[in-house]
Amino acid sequence: MANIRHLLFGRYKYGDAGLVILRVGMGIMFVLHGYPKLFGGVATWADIGAKGVGSFGLELHYAFWGFLAAISEFGGGILLILGLFFRIALIFLLLTMVAAAGFHIITGQGSPYHAMEAGILFFSLLWIGPGEYSLDAKLFGGDL
Repeated sequence: MANIRHLLFGRYKYGDAGLVILRVGMGIMFVLHGYPKLFGGVATWADIGAKGVGSFGLELHYAFWGFLAAISEFGGGILLILGLFFRIALIFLLLTMVAAAGFHIITGQGSPYHAMEAGILFFSLLWIGPGEYSLDAKLFGGDL
């Protein structure tokens, strides 16, 4: 009974292991999600940028913004897995999810909920940090 009470109400000693599972799982999903965007080339980036920033009324440099979104998802996913430059990667991922959710809300195309859920997760992880089992902890003695 004491073990159950500790599990439910005590300090959870496997929190850093849980963060690794969360980081790796979400990182893999965003690498897979960003891969076709990143390696789709300029036409793909321009389409992504037109949908993203274009839905907010910005009408310039679509390929640049699309590339930034693609590299944020693909590269940010890799950094998430590694726990390297963790908070910097999360800022880019969060901004990408804000743009994606905004696109869905403004245009009414598709559902914004996936982007909103990922954005909430990334915002939460900004506060939590990458945990003990991260490259930030090993290389910098903490997290960035």
